[in-house]
Amino acid sequence: MFSNESRGGGRGAYPLFIAVAATAVCLAGCGSGTGPASGQANAAPAGSPAPGMTRATLPAAIPSARRPPAARLPLAGKVIVLDPGHNPTNYQHTAEINRKVDVGNGRKECDTTGTETNAGYPEAQYTLDVSRRVRALLVARGAKVVLTQDGNRPYGPCVDERAGIGNRAHADAALSIHADGAPAADYGFHVIAPQSMHVGGADTRAIAAPSYRLATTLRTAFAAATKEPFADYLGGGKGLMVRDDLGGLNMSTVPKVFIECGNMRNAHDAKALTNPAWRQDAARGIADGLTAFVENAPKGSG
Repeated sequence: MFSNESRGGGRGAYPLFIAVAATAVCLAGCGSGTGPASGQANAAPAGSPAPGMTRATLPAAIPSARRPPAARLPLAGKVIVLDPGHNPTNYQHTAEINRKVDVGNGRKECDTTGTETNAGYPEAQYTLDVSRRVRALLVARGAKVVLTQDGNRPYGPCVDERAGIGNRAHADAALSIHADGAPAADYGFHVIAPQSMHVGGADTRAIAAPSYRLATTLRTAFAAATKEPFADYLGGGKGLMVRDDLGGLNMSTVPKVFIECGNMRNAHDAKALTNPAWRQDAARGIADGLTAFVENAPKGSG
């Protein structure tokens, strides 16, 4: 919500391998008219070694070509942290989430309840659903995915702790997922990158540039997948902002951005945000943006 923590080789040998194995079986009786090849009752039971062969001489199973080995998955060895904005039960813990925490250049509330559509669909429910969908897509691409909360906490975590989870995971990329609560006439999505600064406990100088690359890459992928326009009410209509007031970005030491996937108060955006099919498109756009950023990150970058 914008008003606060808005947020080669091997496959070519298979035919020869199979032919050799078949020849070995045939030497034991193929073509005799009385052996296993003739279909007589003395054929070996299924799963048993062919006559003349022992289990030690059976050919090894041919690996499936349908799924590449883990080392060949695009995100193998990569760590991505997803931060579902707010928490579905924050509203039950107002004293806890109103507690102020250090965000480097000031103090802000631990967390907020988030916004909702005019029909009452909560932002926190949206962010958790989309984060789970993104996680499934990224895991299938080989990534290790860490969620800051998975509906398993009574409230929060606080914004500084959300950043700390990504830091401790040494994430290749981190993303806070949100939806905005702007005036009803406003529409569209935008991505927020951290301002480069060193104030108090906040030092984003090393992550500002890669975070900006993450923001632009994510913006392109999300727009392509969802057809959602850039927000018309901030950022000059470019779908991108740089801010220094968000604790989840200020306290991060790994590349991190926020995405506001749409305006929950706008009728058109709300229709999309509450549609499971659109949320799957949103998840795909987010996953594609994160994948492109991680795959193309300069070696040795944070």
